Amino acid sequence: MTQSDPANKATPAAPAMTGLAGWIEARLPVISAFRAEYIDFRLPRNLNGLWNFGAILTVVLLLMLATGIFLAMNYTPTNAGAFLSVEAIDRQLAGGWLLRAMHMTGANLFLAALYVHLFRGLYYGSYKAPRELLWLSGLVLLVMVMATAFAGYMLPWGQMSYWGADVITKAVGAIPGIGPSLEHIMAGGDHLGDVFLHRFFVLHFLLAFLVVGVVGLHVTIVHVNGSNNPLGIEPRTPRDTVPFYPYYISKDLVGLIVFAMVFAALMFFWPNVLIEADNYTPADPMHTPADIEPEWYFLPFYGLLQSVPSKFGGLLASAASLLILFALPWLDRSPVRSMRFRPLCRIGLFGLVAAFILLAAAGKHHAQGGWLIVARLAGIYYFGYFLVLLPLVSRKEKTRPLPSSIAAAQGEH
Repeated sequence: MTQSDPANKATPAAPAMTGLAGWIEARLPVISAFRAEYIDFRLPRNLNGLWNFGAILTVVLLLMLATGIFLAMNYTPTNAGAFLSVEAIDRQLAGGWLLRAMHMTGANLFLAALYVHLFRGLYYGSYKAPRELLWLSGLVLLVMVMATAFAGYMLPWGQMSYWGADVITKAVGAIPGIGPSLEHIMAGGDHLGDVFLHRFFVLHFLLAFLVVGVVGLHVTIVHVNGSNNPLGIEPRTPRDTVPFYPYYISKDLVGLIVFAMVFAALMFFWPNVLIEADNYTPADPMHTPADIEPEWYFLPFYGLLQSVPSKFGGLLASAASLLILFALPWLDRSPVRSMRFRPLCRIGLFGLVAAFILLAAAGKHHAQGGWLIVARLAGIYYFGYFLVLLPLVSRKEKTRPLPSSIAAAQGEH
């Protein structure tokens, strides 16, 4: 705490530690560091429910790691053994069905929570100075999680796993020059089999732990730069902030309880909402499924992939839809962060969400007929929002007046 920052009101000094805690603290001050960062750490007082998703993502990530380790102990990454080992986990391993159900449900809801977390950053301008590194580290996490999810989707080696891998490797093979070599490296040979499964099993396992490291970096950046808030203005007085404990600890617990109820409902009562039935059939290279489609969280990118006539062009468009987010802090030059005070950009952002959903629907319908036109129009709007709308509107838009402080916006003077 510094006197130069009026938003950080000095807190009473913690009582001196004795016994084992005092001995550890004298040699490695982890206890006081934890208190400073997770008990006394001050946050804007107006954070809403969308800020719960940071805690939700952390808890689900830990759940995924714990269940994934036990699943990996019983998984066989071979062409002949992968599907059978998954069946054995479900039917023979004590509690195996529950571990796998938790892992699969967690994967789906982790991506759902991540998309909500990303939307919150877009809506409240969390990518603006001084939080550019926070935004960039979050995007790196998004890409890593998507790669981890894709690798994990291959491992059951059902029909959708196999043919999804076939679609992606062939799309990579369409890259001019280096494509065939990259396809050969991904596949591990002339066909998808033992080498491919073993590589993606290792990749899935390795990326999961790398994600934990990047999450630690992401959280560290939050604590260095402070959290954004729905108003998009920095705290100016001690009244603008509250300590993390007990206010946001209790708030996060409520959010986690609600999330756990949704998690349990999907896992126990509606598991097929999140799982493709065809993936319960062993991979068969001689039989192509009638509808090859990825998991729901990849559908928007699949829609972009199919909306472009060439395979390489579709792959480029899908990759660009993520890469363009890295340039967002420099594309949006408005000094106002929150879309609450930017009426034109707020309409444009909801249009972006609609375009993302339409791309997913087009991917679900394989971008054929009218859906092909929908996918192309939605793709044009998606890129137009970032490359045309934001840069132009941010210079000319008439924003609403910002409140003088967070406390004033909540009726205090």
